[in-house]
Amino acid sequence: MSTDTPASAPAESAAERYLAVQRSAEFAGLRRALRGFVFPMTVAFFLWYALYVILSAYARDLMGTKIVGNINVALVFGLLQFASTFLIAWLYSRYAARRIDPVADRIRAEIGEIGEVTHDHGPRG
Repeated sequence: MSTDTPASAPAESAAERYLAVQRSAEFAGLRRALRGFVFPMTVAFFLWYALYVILSAYARDLMGTKIVGNINVALVFGLLQFASTFLIAWLYSRYAARRIDPVADRIRAEIGEIGEVTHDHGPRG
């Protein structure tokens, strides 16, 4: 039996460190920024999609109106669904780069300073 004291033990466990980060004002701001984009955009896209479905079901004459040749309103609305999906993805990418990623990187760096973080999260590290 040895009376040697063990090497300095970490002051707090990894779970305690992550809980401290979760309770921080910076993390709360990060979540608020994420929700501030995601929730309104989800509602807007859902309403836009619901409009397309409802018009397709109940306004068949309107949706069947020919615009050019065999291209009708329903086809244009359907293609605009794809366009709006890509637009939302592009807008989110810009928003995240400006408002979310810098804060997330700071938080990740702080956790890295507190203890070893060995998770690989893709190209950003």
